[in-house]
Parts: sequence; C-alpha cells; structure tokens
Amino acid sequence: MRKGFEGLYGLVRDRLQRDPLSGHVFLFCNAQRNRLKLLVWDRSGLWVCAKRLAKGRFHWPESAAGEATVFLSHEELAMLLGGIDLAQTRPRRWYRHAVAREPEIAQKPA
Repeated sequence: MRKGFEGLYGLVRDRLQRDPLSGHVFLFCNAQRNRLKLLVWDRSGLWVCAKRLAKGRFHWPESAAGEATVFLSHEELAMLLGGIDLAQTRPRRWYRHAVAREPEIAQKPA
C-alpha cells in the first residue's frame, strides 16, 4: 500500500477503466487486508484516506468471477469500515428512491 494520489489515480483510470474524477469512492486494500486506502474526488481536489487496523482484518467482499470491482452502497461501505463481514449480513427489502444526477454546471467564460 505505497501508492499515493497519482498511483491510486492511475489504478482507477488504467486498471479499473473508471473515471477517478467521477465523484465515486474507490477503496483499495493490501494483501493482508489490514490496511486500506480510499480515493475520492470532491469537485475541488482528490482525497486519499487511509486506515490501518491494530488487530484483525477487513472482511473484503467477493467480486463476481473475472471482475476486478465490487460495487457497494454507502451502508455497505460503512459496515465494511466498521468491521462487519458483509457475507454474514442480508439486506431487507427496502424502498429506495432513485437519485437524479446533478445537473452539469455551465461554465462562464472568463
């Protein structure tokens, strides 16, 4: 887990084939699963946050066969960061209203 801003940005862009400036949260863990880094763009700059566990490991969710990515809801992300094994949980049926995309901000010429 030696990667910083540029290294994680490159992983997202080149390996995951995603846009690092999309506003999505990208989460990475080391092989021992006791450290993780989070990369997110907040429309003014990149954030890199790190967490190292003193004891234990994160229970990383399994990806589909051949997939490099796992998509998590914000609730699942909070549970993962809180040490909850997502494989041991089951979601209840719940109504979730689809969120509309934010309108593009028109740029005024300088």
